Amino acid sequence: MDKTKQKVKMTPSEAIVETLVKEGVKEIYGILGSAFMDMLDLMPTAGIDFIPVRHEQSSAHIADAFTRVSGVAGVVIGQNGPGVTNMVTSVAAANHAHTPMVVISPSAGTPSIGWDGFQEADQVSIFKSITKETVRVTHPSRVADTLRTAFRIAYAERGPVLYDIPRDYFYGELEDYILEPHQYRVSERGAGDPAQIEKAVQLLKNAKKPVILSGRGTVDADGIPVVKQIAEHLTAPVAVSYMHNDAFPSNHELAVGPIGYMGSKAAMHSLKEADVLLAIGTRLSVFGTLPSYDIDYFPKNAAIIQIDINPRHIARTHPVEVGIIGDARAATEAIYEQLRQESREKDEERLQQISQRQQEWEKELVDLAMVEASPINPRRALLELRKALPENTMISTDIGNVSSTANAYLTFNQSRRHIAALTFGNCGFAYPAAIGAKIADQSAPSVAIVGDGAWGMSLHEVSTAVEQNIPVIACVFNNHAWGAEKKNQVDYYNNRFVGSNIEGPNFAKVAEAMGALGFTIDKAEDVGTTIRKALEANRPAVIDIRVDGTLLAPPFRKDALKMPTRFLDKYKHLDYEEWKE
Repeated sequence: MDKTKQKVKMTPSEAIVETLVKEGVKEIYGILGSAFMDMLDLMPTAGIDFIPVRHEQSSAHIADAFTRVSGVAGVVIGQNGPGVTNMVTSVAAANHAHTPMVVISPSAGTPSIGWDGFQEADQVSIFKSITKETVRVTHPSRVADTLRTAFRIAYAERGPVLYDIPRDYFYGELEDYILEPHQYRVSERGAGDPAQIEKAVQLLKNAKKPVILSGRGTVDADGIPVVKQIAEHLTAPVAVSYMHNDAFPSNHELAVGPIGYMGSKAAMHSLKEADVLLAIGTRLSVFGTLPSYDIDYFPKNAAIIQIDINPRHIARTHPVEVGIIGDARAATEAIYEQLRQESREKDEERLQQISQRQQEWEKELVDLAMVEASPINPRRALLELRKALPENTMISTDIGNVSSTANAYLTFNQSRRHIAALTFGNCGFAYPAAIGAKIADQSAPSVAIVGDGAWGMSLHEVSTAVEQNIPVIACVFNNHAWGAEKKNQVDYYNNRFVGSNIEGPNFAKVAEAMGALGFTIDKAEDVGTTIRKALEANRPAVIDIRVDGTLLAPPFRKDALKMPTRFLDKYKHLDYEEWKE
């Protein structure tokens, strides 16, 4: 008899683990704790690996990247109280990134709730605003039912869900079904309202200068092939949304690169002149569409067609002419099916303009990279990395001046390769993310780009990579500074440096002490050679790249900074008007 048609007697721990198995979960990330020891004991037999990290924040960053590469929702777990609260930052980051994830959150046992017992915290309240939902197990008999709900919401709303279970509810017995995912959640969303599709088609047919913006939703839906078809039909340049450089192949003749901070001027000039903007799988975030390089590029008068799976994101930040609630691939396929019924000549003049903009931007990037520096121009190091890394490399980027400058230099011709920290903007993301990406795709190299400041928040996970034999490479851009904040102090505070300078250890030697390979580079010519050596070794490696701390990109938060004004006499010398002359 089909087991999904009859209830089975199980312990709650067994019901949880069997639900995870049905969901295709192969790994869970966290640090072990007594709260879930009964469940943990079952996992090896169930075929689920427990990947122990050194700090729980890393676990959700690993799960986040794993999901972005594999498409399977990552699962994390920690001891009730501090183990779970240590994940707040990384779960919030995954929430901003719209990454499906289930956070198994053991909580204080029901006999002692409210007594401020050992390791007790109101985890549901803490996580309520940084998850798509907090699901509580209200009775041991409902552990599987509520876990199914957690997965259903995580996939449906594209984000993390907290599954809160009192620690005593892992024990006992129950009868429940062991269901297949298709029996309790639906993945396909469809193309959206046919009337809105028709409106979009008419706008695109009549557009003189259509532009396409491809985002994370396109990647998640595997929709890039049909985006190519629409772009080629319209001779429309294709930009990619902020920090999603893999949302359209950079080697395509219509690719103009990323928008947003340290994005591509070719993309920005293309958007600026658009009369119709087809935004696919992007929420058009405020920060990701801000002016950059003093170019206010986001079109003010263009008719915007926005496709997003989440109705909350349609027209949330920019007014639209047409909003389509649907799957990025299904919606664009529906649009293309109607567009292709009428032929349209290739616009050779526009194609030439796109090519010229691409070449001009690439030349500017190379020229900036070749500026003399001591010891290495950070842009030159990024350029050499781009040359040396295999095409299928997964690259994770942290937050910071150099990490963000990478947005201008990183190009991808395959999807699910660019794993960026995105708009929560926390440091310490890139290295655990590189680990998660490698777990998801062991056939491809995995490299993290991280500044020396952020490296201090994640270097402990080198021990995890060594212990688990996960051959990731950390490229630590070492300029002895919190570069993004230092640039603020250069431009806005007359080079008064408070808290922005860093004295760190020799990261290569630290890596070696932890069991990894360690390299130090202070010549640009050695970047490619060292990267290739690390790739060939197929072991965890840390490359300490010494870069010039005076060569910093423009302020990261130019939108939120102002020149200082001081009123009290003791601070008058710090006033902008006092020192600008």
